[in-house]
Amino acid sequence: MRLILMTGKGGVGKTSVAAATGLRCAELGYKTLVLSTDPAHSLADSFDMELGHDSRQVKPNLWAAELDALRELEGNWGAVKRYITQVLRAQGLEGVQAEELAILPGMDEIFGLVRMKRHYDEGIYDVLIIDSAPTGTALRLLSLPEVGGWYMRKFYKPLQGISAALRPLVEPIFRPIAGFSLPDKEVMDAPYEFYEQIEALEKILTDNTVTSVRLITNPEKMVIKESLRAHAYLSLYNVATDLIVANRIIPEEVTDPFFKRWKENQQQYKQEIHENFRPLPVKEVPLYSEEMCGLPALERLKETLYADEDPSKVYYTENTIKIVQDNNQYVLELYLPGIAKDQIQLSKTGDELNVRIGNHRRNMVLPQALAALQPSGAKMEDDYLKIKFA
Repeated sequence: MRLILMTGKGGVGKTSVAAATGLRCAELGYKTLVLSTDPAHSLADSFDMELGHDSRQVKPNLWAAELDALRELEGNWGAVKRYITQVLRAQGLEGVQAEELAILPGMDEIFGLVRMKRHYDEGIYDVLIIDSAPTGTALRLLSLPEVGGWYMRKFYKPLQGISAALRPLVEPIFRPIAGFSLPDKEVMDAPYEFYEQIEALEKILTDNTVTSVRLITNPEKMVIKESLRAHAYLSLYNVATDLIVANRIIPEEVTDPFFKRWKENQQQYKQEIHENFRPLPVKEVPLYSEEMCGLPALERLKETLYADEDPSKVYYTENTIKIVQDNNQYVLELYLPGIAKDQIQLSKTGDELNVRIGNHRRNMVLPQALAALQPSGAKMEDDYLKIKFA
């Protein structure tokens, strides 16, 4: 299966690009699913048809769906939800309030990952296109395997063992006092089962022959800056970007004086997009005179984007992490485009390298060859952070 994630700042047109990409893949004979994991779904509006949690056929070879976190929760998290509801009711909350609070923050992202993994395992589709949430939420989703793995290794697995050992001894005393039971094996196992699925998905997300991110941007200063940060953060999580789509460029034939300043600014920003994202390929899409709603409009966008191309191909193979041997020392190279060295904080704890950029952090479990060594220096060179281990 080919996995393509579309993301970008809210309102840049990523849903339209995802839908048009799905149309072209289906036209080429690939069984294609376009799945929206954005809590504020707009995929149904783009196709101009009703969509739900279950896949619905749009055209031959093309299906679409909008993730319903509540449906996924009932199917995958039922035991945990029932337990949390029981605890909250014991604390005096009403039934409806307890049910609502049992849905933990961030569950949308987790269930988006779980559903992606399920489609990958089932192998029904040739191409899975994810209409992701705006960049901030999408980055949180893509960082979950790494962050979740750290918590599972450090806290949850030991707690799971302690709970299993103590439950038979403590339960007779605990329940009469607290008004609810300690979590049973089914409840304790559920988070770890989720983690195992997400950990398996991480191998898929970081395989640049299978998974690519496509960043949708507009020729505007704020949008470009967010897209550049997103590109660097994606690289930090070892997720490759293979294409940039510069959307809503005012066409040359628009000569109204009102748009003169807009066009001049866009010329400058277009050049910045090509320069700042080089060597990634950039596709330019004009600002259309009609809304991108319904199949006729999406067909036009599809032709502009791809013409005779196959959008399921990997447009650019981006290597985000490399380990090279330089004389008698190893060098770990992290691709962090556009990030200055003074924005990066590094530390090493045991066999983990902690890399922090702004509010994004990655705890990398180092390979055995590097785990026993200490960092001896770091420098930025050609958009790579090169960390020496001696």
